[in-house]
Amino acid sequence: MSAKGKLYLVPAPLDFGCATQSPITDVLPELTLRTAARLQHWVCENAKSTRAYLKRVDEHVPLAVPIQQMQLQELPREAHKKGDHGGKGAAVFDAKALLAAALAGHDMGLASEAGMPAVADPGSSIVRAAHDAGIAVIPLVGPVSLLMTLAASGLNGQNFAFVGYLPQDAAQRIQRIKELEQLAQRHNQAQLFIETPYRNAALWQALLHSLQPATRIAMASGLTLENASIQSRSAKDWKKLGTEPDNRTPVVFAIGQ
Repeated sequence: MSAKGKLYLVPAPLDFGCATQSPITDVLPELTLRTAARLQHWVCENAKSTRAYLKRVDEHVPLAVPIQQMQLQELPREAHKKGDHGGKGAAVFDAKALLAAALAGHDMGLASEAGMPAVADPGSSIVRAAHDAGIAVIPLVGPVSLLMTLAASGLNGQNFAFVGYLPQDAAQRIQRIKELEQLAQRHNQAQLFIETPYRNAALWQALLHSLQPATRIAMASGLTLENASIQSRSAKDWKKLGTEPDNRTPVVFAIGQ
């Protein structure tokens, strides 16, 4: 029986869905690019965006085989919408079948549309299944928007939580915001969350109207791009400024003391 392959967690640039792109060599180190270029078996969030990513890699490090010859498997829709580790009442997704190539001895890559796979993106079920199957898991170096936002926010980087998306229902969203503010105050714990770009403005207004004046809000968008914006100030000062995020660019939000 052949030795098992490895599962590489391959970060992608953060400019997915943005009007401009950063040079890929500015945001991904050479080892990450060389590893991505030699992999022929992938599990991904979206095959189309992964092919576009690999084309960008190929401009700097030639791919081992043409993209058309690569095996790209998409995570099932259920893993995107319901969570791939049993969240939201869904059954735990069994991802072992997607690792057949690694079990046969081939190295594989796991990629999401932006940033580090399995962090604020689907893919943790693949990683868990790899561990259970005795497949080595190797995370590669690349940008992680959550940590970049936290580091630049001035909030507590020693105690923080990422809570994903807030509820879409307006009343439930306000309730959740107040719960997170209480956690931030009680434990001095920074609270990070994200939103679908077209709902950025609604979330922003909910934050300004729900949080206490002294609570600090950090907002980061366009990370790694020339037009990157990272700002952090009290809810009171944000109201005075009158700024709000646009509804096109992905944003990471954080609140705390």
